[in-house]
Amino acid sequence: MAFTEHSNFGHADKGAQAENAEVLKARAENPRMLVFQGLEWYLPAAEHGTVLVAPGANNVALLQQFEREYDGKLTNRSADTPENEQHAVKALSWLAEQKRTRFVDDVLVFANHPMRLGIDSPHELRAWRDSGVCIGMEGAPGSQGDADPAWCAFRGTTTNQRGEYTNNPGAGSWAGYPVDAYRTYGGFDWATATVGGLWDSLLAEGRLFSITSNSDNHRTIWDTWKDGEFPPGQNFDSLGWKPSPTDAGTPQAGSDFWPGQFSRTHVGVTRYGYLDVMAGLRAGRVWVDHGQLVDDIDVRVAPAGSKQRGVTLGGRLKVRRTERLELRVTVTSATRPNFHGVLPRLAHLDVIRGIVTGAAKDRDSWKAPDTRVVEQLDVQRKTGTYTLRIPLGRADRSHYLRLRGSDGKRNGAGYLGRQIDPAGPIQHPPADGDPWLDTWLYTNPVFVDVVR
Repeated sequence: MAFTEHSNFGHADKGAQAENAEVLKARAENPRMLVFQGLEWYLPAAEHGTVLVAPGANNVALLQQFEREYDGKLTNRSADTPENEQHAVKALSWLAEQKRTRFVDDVLVFANHPMRLGIDSPHELRAWRDSGVCIGMEGAPGSQGDADPAWCAFRGTTTNQRGEYTNNPGAGSWAGYPVDAYRTYGGFDWATATVGGLWDSLLAEGRLFSITSNSDNHRTIWDTWKDGEFPPGQNFDSLGWKPSPTDAGTPQAGSDFWPGQFSRTHVGVTRYGYLDVMAGLRAGRVWVDHGQLVDDIDVRVAPAGSKQRGVTLGGRLKVRRTERLELRVTVTSATRPNFHGVLPRLAHLDVIRGIVTGAAKDRDSWKAPDTRVVEQLDVQRKTGTYTLRIPLGRADRSHYLRLRGSDGKRNGAGYLGRQIDPAGPIQHPPADGDPWLDTWLYTNPVFVDVVR
C-alpha cells in the first residue's frame, strides 16, 4: 500500500513528517504489509504523478525538498508553457540524482490519470520516460465507483463517468487529442485502452513503459464517514493534515472503492521487500485487473517447442530471424467471490502485437499503426489453472506482445476500428457504468528482438 498525499504547503512543512510517524507505526503493527510513503505530485504544466520513495533515513527530507522546489502548484508552474514543461524534466533529473548519490535507495514516478484533462501531451510523456525515473503511467484511474448506477441514483447525479473522467478540452489541453479521449473505456484510460493508441506508440519505440491500476482513494462510495472539521483559524496549509474524520451516519460524497477492493496492480518479485517491489515495477513485471477477474496470470514467450522457460512480462527475448515462437499463458481462474459477492469469470483473452519501429520521428505521435489484436481466445468454459500455447509464427521483425482479458459483458469495436480491435473496451453511458459488470485485465509487454 502506498500513501501518496497531495503535495501542499502544509504537507511540505509539517504533514510529511507527521505522516511518516504514522507510517512507521503502521509498519510495526502490520509486518506482513509493505507500507510506502510517497507523494501525489502536481507536475509542472501537466497532471498529477505518483512519487514512490523507498523507506530510509532521508525519504521525508526528499519529499519535502521536492515539493518546495519542483511541485507545479507550490511553485506556481501549472501553466502550459515550455519553461514549465522543462521544470518537470528538471524535477525528474533531480530525483534521479538523489538515487545516483544514494541519498535514497530508490525512487519511481508514474504519470497519473493522463487523459483526464488532456494536459499530458505525448511529447511530455516521452520526455518524462527519457528521465529513467518516470517508468510508466496509470493505465486505469481510481474513482472506479463514480458511475455506479445505484450510487448515481442515490446522489441524484446523471453525468458521472468511471474514473471521474467527465471533462472536455480546456486551457492547457493538448490539441491533438480527440474529444473521446477524455472518457474511460472499460474503466481504463483511453491512452491504455486504445489498441494502436498512445501507450502502443510508446512501446513501438522498443522501450518499456509500464501501467498500473490505482485506487487513488479519497472517499469510498456508500461510506458514512466525513472529513473532520478544522479548528477555528486553521486549514491544511497551517496544520499540515486533516483532523480525524467522524461518522455522519449517512453516505457521504465519494467515488472510489477501498484500496485493492476493485483495482489491483500485481508485481512479480523473487523476494518480498520494498526494494524488490520497486525493482519489479522498474523491470515491468506487472499486470493489472479489476474486480478480482483472475487469481493469477503467467505470460511467457519462447522458441516454439523448446524447453526454455521463456521470457516474461517486461523482458526481452532475442531470437534469430525466421525462428518460430510461441506464447505460453497460464491462467488461474478466480477461486472465490469478489468484493461484490460474485465469482468472476474470464471470458476471453486478446493477444496484441505491435511492430517495433524505433524512436518516434514525431514526439507528439499517439498512434502505432502496426499494432493490432492478432488473436482472441475464448476461455469462458475453462476453469481452475490452465495453460494456453499460442503459435506466433516465424519472427521476421522486432515486436512486442501484450495481453488483455475481459469478462465479456461490455465490448465493441476498438477506438481505431474493428480491423485493429474487434472486441475492445467501450465507453459507458453517463451514470451507467457499473464497474463490476465490465472488468478487464492488462499485462505489460514482452519484447522480441529479432537479429539476423
